[in-house]
Amino acid sequence: MNRREFLGASALTISSAYYMGIVAGPVFAESKDKANSIKNAKVTYFDARPGARSRDVGFDSDGMVWYCGQADGTLTRLDPDTGELHPVSLGEKAAPHGVVLGPDNAMWVTEGGQNAIARVDPATDAVTLIPLPAEFEDANLNTGVFDHDGIYWFTGQNGVYGRVDPVTQEIEVWPSPQGPGPYGITVTPQGDVWYASLAGSHIANIDRANGRARIVTPPTEEQGARRVWSNSEGKLWVSEWLSGQVSEYDPQADTWREWRLPGNDPLPYSVYVDENDKVWLTDFDADAVVYFDPDTEEFTSFPSNKTDPDVRQMAGRKGEVWGGESGTDRIVRIQFEETETTPS
Repeated sequence: MNRREFLGASALTISSAYYMGIVAGPVFAESKDKANSIKNAKVTYFDARPGARSRDVGFDSDGMVWYCGQADGTLTRLDPDTGELHPVSLGEKAAPHGVVLGPDNAMWVTEGGQNAIARVDPATDAVTLIPLPAEFEDANLNTGVFDHDGIYWFTGQNGVYGRVDPVTQEIEVWPSPQGPGPYGITVTPQGDVWYASLAGSHIANIDRANGRARIVTPPTEEQGARRVWSNSEGKLWVSEWLSGQVSEYDPQADTWREWRLPGNDPLPYSVYVDENDKVWLTDFDADAVVYFDPDTEEFTSFPSNKTDPDVRQMAGRKGEVWGGESGTDRIVRIQFEETETTPS
């Protein structure tokens, strides 16, 4: 039994995100009704540039979608209405990883190929590189986020985290307390900055005043905390790559909750929390985007119609979640409605 057959035989409700034929512009698929808080979900696939290895996505202030082409060294704008692509080259050795909209309406990129933070002006395509200090070469830059003061914080998987003032472009970098691992990063409504350490199997809170990181270890050992996202209350959701779990940490109560994703060997990669505090993940073993309702504690899976899609960091806006299928050179969008649920 393959991964998709297992999902179909499970007790989950599975979206009918399948179609026959060749992708040519946006491709749509309606979902079946589900006994969950999500309904009327529609999956759309957009072609990315061939060979791009399309991965992390972000949105600009005009509603356009931007994705990192890690293999072709571009940040590419996607018009969701037409499917039109507009690539911006980040440099000869570029290998961008993460992208996020800044308070200056520019797109900010962790540009690992040049060991720099890149700023891209959507209006002019102008690219500005802010290199890391020489002592932090080959940081393997990963993900970035803006705090409430407009400061850009970022991680590097080879054992660093740092910040950039977008006004002065001053950059500061610190070695992570337990070496390699800093990966996903988030900011809470309270303004706190947290990152997840994949190799370190922990999350960490960065003191924005002095740059020191305080480690918090999940209850499951060697769980491989990969990505982290805050909900509207400041609770942190963590995708655990090695344990196959998604976990929730409440910093105020210092408590954890954990749930294992369905399937024999789940590999949760990305995590995103939508406007209703519902949780979205990607599961590399199931080739799927997975929706989790914390109130009902139920999962709903949206398998890709291609094998090994490898959706990495996700992003979303009201009624939509987006991700880059790095294994298929496509961008996936799931549009949805949610109904109120009560805790189980």
